[in-house]
Amino acid sequence: MAHTTAVGIEGVRSLAGHHLGYSDWRAITQHQVNLFADATGDHQWIHVDPERAAQGPFGGPIAHGYLTMSLTPSFLDEIIDVQGFGMGVNYGCDKVRFPSPVRVGAKLRCGAVLDTVVDVPGGVQLSLTLTFEVEGSEKPVCVAAIVVRHYV
Repeated sequence: MAHTTAVGIEGVRSLAGHHLGYSDWRAITQHQVNLFADATGDHQWIHVDPERAAQGPFGGPIAHGYLTMSLTPSFLDEIIDVQGFGMGVNYGCDKVRFPSPVRVGAKLRCGAVLDTVVDVPGGVQLSLTLTFEVEGSEKPVCVAAIVVRHYV
């Protein structure tokens, strides 16, 4: 269940400038990493070869940075429930950084801040800052400024 609920344009607008909460912790598995590699064609050994990766710079296999980003929709569903709109669409990313790797087996979560809400024809555009964290680490693994649109 989402930590924050916003109903309609005014409900979303009232949350601008606020931290919306965190998703639940989710373990990143080698199976997920392998499926992502198959879906994207990125089979680099640091992701899909646990034996070789154990000897590499991260001491084991790591998730693709874009695998972390691809969890955004499911994490956002746990953070905020936006009601009163006909649909929502991902509109893009303004900036994405991966300052630290996500080791396979780590637990990952996402926190979200709703930075701005602006009117667009037929709805509103939300700019959010997402911070992905690994349990037990102070340094984020991903910080992303994303843009989402909700249409009535």
